[in-house]
Amino acid sequence: MENQTREILLLKLGEVVLKGLNRRRFEDKLMANAARRLRKCGRFQISIRQSTIYAEPLDDNCDMDAAYQAARQIFGIVRVARACPCEKDTEKIALAIKNMLSGEFQKARSFKVETKRADKNFYLNSIEISRDVGGRLSDFFPAVKVDVHDPDLTVYIEIREKAAYIHLPAAVGAGGLPVGTGGRALSLLSGGLDSPVASYMLARRGVELEMIHFASPPYTSEQAREKVLNLAKILTPYCGRLPVHVMPFTHIQEEIRRNCPEEFFTIIMRRFMMRLAEQVASQIHAKALITGESLGQVASQTMDALRVTEDVVNLPVFRPLIGMDKIEIIKISRQIGTYETSILPYEDCCTVFTPRRPATRPDLNQVREAESKLNIENLCAESLSGAEPVTVKF
Repeated sequence: MENQTREILLLKLGEVVLKGLNRRRFEDKLMANAARRLRKCGRFQISIRQSTIYAEPLDDNCDMDAAYQAARQIFGIVRVARACPCEKDTEKIALAIKNMLSGEFQKARSFKVETKRADKNFYLNSIEISRDVGGRLSDFFPAVKVDVHDPDLTVYIEIREKAAYIHLPAAVGAGGLPVGTGGRALSLLSGGLDSPVASYMLARRGVELEMIHFASPPYTSEQAREKVLNLAKILTPYCGRLPVHVMPFTHIQEEIRRNCPEEFFTIIMRRFMMRLAEQVASQIHAKALITGESLGQVASQTMDALRVTEDVVNLPVFRPLIGMDKIEIIKISRQIGTYETSILPYEDCCTVFTPRRPATRPDLNQVREAESKLNIENLCAESLSGAEPVTVKF
């Protein structure tokens, strides 16, 4: 029997339950992620039964408020409830609800009880449990009426294998799949709105991330670099720790400006970014690249431009924002907490040497001809040799 005095967390699984023969692998990864994420909140025992992870505090020093918020940011969890365990007896369940929620009942004018009977051996079915407990609660709180259609207060009871659990409506979790089940990818992280959102969206599909950032001092500032690392830090509650590969990019951009037609500056710059990203991805055994590109958003993100940019790599390039507009991207950035940092006025290297009239329909052969004047291999080797690895932790 679970501890009958301490509140616990019930973490409800999402699409992991649909994984068939692979389900155990997903569940094991999700439990490991939950244990790691809650470790900073205290000592918890993590177990899983009947599509639910139980996070039980092992002592009174656990920060349940922090754990509750942390659990809501774990990919793979769709709902989180703060629950009180008690014996599987309707009289004791009603008394536990009275003690736990008397303040809520005093504020409500109506209530209902919803029951889920996961333990099919329990002698009452769900409707009978709700009716029995609801009647007892009506006796405890005669001023609060039963309303099964539109109540002020809904009390949830879950009859499970080892105990009954009482809770208020569960909060929405992060959803998606556990990080680490979808392979590893390298995300091109700038200081703007788009790339952090793109990174978040792929992590939500179970992808383990590393980041690459291109810095061009003195054209970009130390504040711009710190801004990017702060964006990575904001993502760590969802993604776990994030290695960021900071690549020196100044010499490459200066060589492009000196030797290439102005209308191709941005396209050729992006091609270098992709080359470098693929080489770093090879070193870390990443299987894909991630960008924050959205079709038609800027000149370098037209269909023709994306085709030319992608020409230099063999790895798949994931663009989760490709069909989204700025309003949709901003909405997600606010939701995950990156918006305020992304709009800080520290420019990244993408704004350096911006052409006055960028090519929106670049011809691949013309771009190849334009960049043939550059020593591509040496420039990439120089940038790779100067890379600075930074590990950003939660």
